[in-house]
Amino acid sequence: MNKNNETLISRKRGIGTITLNRPEKKNALTRDMYAAISDLIRQADTDPELRVIVITGAGGDFTAGNDLNDFLDNPDTGSDSATADFLLTLAETTVPIVAAVEGLAIGVGTTLLAHCDFVYADAAAKFSLPFINLALVPEAGSSQTLVQMAGYHKAAELLMLGEAFDATSAEAMGLVNKVCAPGEALNQAMATAERLAAKSRTALRHTKALMKRPGEPIGERIYAELNIFSRLLKTEAPREIMGAFIEKRDIDPDKID
Repeated sequence: MNKNNETLISRKRGIGTITLNRPEKKNALTRDMYAAISDLIRQADTDPELRVIVITGAGGDFTAGNDLNDFLDNPDTGSDSATADFLLTLAETTVPIVAAVEGLAIGVGTTLLAHCDFVYADAAAKFSLPFINLALVPEAGSSQTLVQMAGYHKAAELLMLGEAFDATSAEAMGLVNKVCAPGEALNQAMATAERLAAKSRTALRHTKALMKRPGEPIGERIYAELNIFSRLLKTEAPREIMGAFIEKRDIDPDKID
């Protein structure tokens, strides 16, 4: 955890859980919190025992976005800032990221979700992109990610009007995988994280990296996939899984990377 206990970090069964822990401030994010999240994601990039990251918030809210006092007193927006480092680390990691959203998800609390692989939201969750209302512009790449997810006209509505929207709308535009019953978002996120943690770490990360590649001619993508496919086919994990299927036996989890 970070020095002020504002970002709680736990590890269990290959899952690293990040809990934003400023409930009195609705988990508004500070520079130290950004740095703590970035550190864990970077650790997961190289630690074979850390296979999936779950992000959630304490006290009934995901996050109210940037802490405005911290943000105004100590602007942290340069290319070498903790904020930029967090956003780039989240966007570029090959580690599967699962988010559980309850209550408020404001500003970066919404835009960061576009960089997660699975997002589960409480039915009462509230999302907001208020940048235009603060005389600011979108961040976290959301001027691109939201257009890709929701289409230009819906993204214009969200980013140019800055009105709040609910979990059902977030699901309809593809920002959320599933709207959950009250109190179930974190349970659903952890269940998905456990399923991911049981799969081949290498195959998962290659799959995510392929999905994140820029658009390219389909022939180039086919050859890129075949290149990785052929390399993985020579490793132990797929041979163990297919051997277990043929021999009608349980898979040896120790042979799955």
